[in-house]
Amino acid sequence: MMEIKEVKTDKKQYLSLLLSADEQESMIDRYLERGTMYVLEDHGVKGECVVTDEGNGVLEIKNIAIAAAEQRKGYGKALVQFIAEAYRQKFTILQVGTGDSPLTVPFYEKCGFTRSHRIQNFFPANYDHPIYEAGVQLVDMIYLQRKL
Repeated sequence: MMEIKEVKTDKKQYLSLLLSADEQESMIDRYLERGTMYVLEDHGVKGECVVTDEGNGVLEIKNIAIAAAEQRKGYGKALVQFIAEAYRQKFTILQVGTGDSPLTVPFYEKCGFTRSHRIQNFFPANYDHPIYEAGVQLVDMIYLQRKL
């Protein structure tokens, strides 16, 4: 039975899963403690999500990761839907920043997000090594938003 629970302490116990979505620990450290973390369990932990209040009614997904063997089974979409429902009364916009990847952008678009803006050269400026996803080097941060 699928269950989504808030994690209030010892968030770093999920570091290996967090690193699968954001591969530099120092970047995770920037938002992990100020964020609210959830884990999705279904006969074991299948995924996690960290959200932060960015002000002006904007809630941001800072990290969402599904265990590699569990991807494409609806867990990511379930987490996004849970966040949208849980925060609908407190926020007006749900946003996410991601690399311009053929894997992640279509996922968010299927979840109802549309492209909002970009931060040029974000990945080279903030990570100590090049980041690649699906064979594409990530350079700009692409922000997508959906109304809550």
